[in-house]
Amino acid sequence: MAKRDTTRYQLKGPGGKILKPGITGRTLEERRREQVPKYGEDIKIVKIGPKVTKESALDWERKGGKRLK
Repeated sequence: MAKRDTTRYQLKGPGGKILKPGITGRTLEERRREQVPKYGEDIKIVKIGPKVTKESALDWERKGGKRLK
């Protein structure tokens, strides 16, 4: 069985505008800190759903990284 070790997220800017969807195997705070130089301090990162397999996360990202229903 594949490991569920990948987190899906959306990076949001001021006003809640989605800047980019993404996936990571690290903590969300680490990923946020990596994005600060590019997007500024005013960003937040929102977890989308539970942890999933890397393959499932890549598929979600390719399809546009929309919120789950």
